[in-house]
Amino acid sequence: MHLETPQAKKLAMGSNSSVAVERCQVCNSAELDPVIFVGYLPPVNTMPAIGSRPVEQPAYPAQLLRCRQCQLVQLGLIVDPAILFPPTYPYTSGTTKILRENFAELYREVKGLYPLSAQDLVIDVGSNDGTLLSNFQNGGHRVFGIEPTNAGTLANARGIATDISFFNRAAARRAIAQHGQAKVITATNVFAHIEDVHEIVDSILELLRDDGIFISESHYFLGLLETLQYDTIYHEHLRYYTLTSLKHLLAMHGLEIINARRIPTHGGSIRVYAARKDKYPARDTIAPILASEAREITDAKLQSFRARVVDSKLALHALLRDVKAEGKRVYGVGAPSRASTLVNYVGLDDGILDCVVEIKGSYKIGKYLPGTLIPVLEESKLYADQPDYALLLSWHIADELMSNLRAKGYQGGFIVPLPAPNVIPSSRAR
Repeated sequence: MHLETPQAKKLAMGSNSSVAVERCQVCNSAELDPVIFVGYLPPVNTMPAIGSRPVEQPAYPAQLLRCRQCQLVQLGLIVDPAILFPPTYPYTSGTTKILRENFAELYREVKGLYPLSAQDLVIDVGSNDGTLLSNFQNGGHRVFGIEPTNAGTLANARGIATDISFFNRAAARRAIAQHGQAKVITATNVFAHIEDVHEIVDSILELLRDDGIFISESHYFLGLLETLQYDTIYHEHLRYYTLTSLKHLLAMHGLEIINARRIPTHGGSIRVYAARKDKYPARDTIAPILASEAREITDAKLQSFRARVVDSKLALHALLRDVKAEGKRVYGVGAPSRASTLVNYVGLDDGILDCVVEIKGSYKIGKYLPGTLIPVLEESKLYADQPDYALLLSWHIADELMSNLRAKGYQGGFIVPLPAPNVIPSSRAR
């Protein structure tokens, strides 16, 4: 199954760095309704070195659209993946505790539900530094990764064989030639990132054994609505799946969903197991999720979401205005990709945030946040300077962050920006 959409053709020709989405990326319908627009955003990994003079940078419109036919929510623009995922892409999944724990739990779940033999091959699409695959490898299974960025070199150095390339039909056929077909293929926080999703599913099917299982983890659109996560809207995320839209997509390729559940990663994701039709019984986890989506994702609730986003933006700006009027210092904590959306949409700059701090070893230290002159510095500065407030840009793990920062000696207050701005007082004030 392969729909040659106009945007896929244009990108294949290399004629544009971005192409407007005029038809649904899944069902090709032209009935696309706007959900929200969060402005023109720079690529989240465009981070100039501190001290470099500002120069012209691209910024791309970020608007969500919902398909009336298959209910897929999608970004209204496809940006060339070579721009979004350069070889120097700084993200490594192994540095995030919640992801390490999630991947370990995924392995235990797979082993319990669909036992694997030592000879079974597990392939991870978008395998990054090999953190997910390391769990299967340590369990005694064959593993192979496919990863377009230099994070793949870290995996190879760990002994996890990785093809450093974008995933497509050619990459799938190379993997088959080298290792054979896979019993399990995983795609975590990547299945919504690749522009021609039908070629991707076809390639996965070619790579998957007849009795194989495809497991995806993606940002969950219902979770985005519930907790106002507009900061997850950026150009790497082309699609915002629900189980309803995933069911439609997979059925177009002869796949059926056999298990699903919501998981906490990235502020709320959905893990979906799929296989060729009638290969495995469908578990009773599926129907309740589909029912909740039908009940909770309505036109009225989407309109309410948009209004709540605007209210949240204004409230955060007002809170920071009052803090700065008192002469207080505010440091940001964490520079995940989502921070770029929040900072640019709300309109924060280095006059509001003195800096953003990251843990030692982060590739982002020594650079500016995208679209700003806010410097990213090593976390020790937070403890040395003791600013009045720490704005948690990784707010979706606020409890873990605040506990860790307090344990390391930070005494100031915290500002949790979403869903509604909230101030946690300084430990000095108690």
